[in-house]
Amino acid sequence: MNIVGKNFFFELSSEDACVDLAKKICQMIYAVTPNQQGFHIWLEGDLGSGKTTLVRHILQTLGYKGKVKSPTYNLCEPYRIQMDDNEVSVHHFDLYRINHALEWEEAGFKDILNQSGINFIEWPEKAENTLPSADLIIHLQYISEKVRTGSIEGVSPLGKQLVKNMS
Repeated sequence: MNIVGKNFFFELSSEDACVDLAKKICQMIYAVTPNQQGFHIWLEGDLGSGKTTLVRHILQTLGYKGKVKSPTYNLCEPYRIQMDDNEVSVHHFDLYRINHALEWEEAGFKDILNQSGINFIEWPEKAENTLPSADLIIHLQYISEKVRTGSIEGVSPLGKQLVKNMS
């Protein structure tokens, strides 16, 4: 794992490596004021690259005790997580199955993205240019059954600062 410019590069070759990456991402999330107006993390990568698995580990690391389901069929799975003295809304979107760019918006999800909280968005390209800008983009690439590689890109000024501070 290393940082080059505004990107943090990683390789995941075990479940432990995925948990370690989730911990690093959680450190970035904890650095974000929970009341901030929406913190958006996009996840990009082919089917099977590990997007949902990584979000599952992040939610568990943040302290979520329930089952973390894939939002593939519901488009969105909401969670409430206690962070210090604040209850934070977390939404996990999977836009893979939408048929046109505004479908997620017509379902009322745009309102969620304008509220405070943390939003993980898989397949953001399916919404074309209708989403709010990302703070972070996590790129994942399937290499083999046991190996994934990728990067975390800081996009917003806050996202760039968070990536710069990663260790």
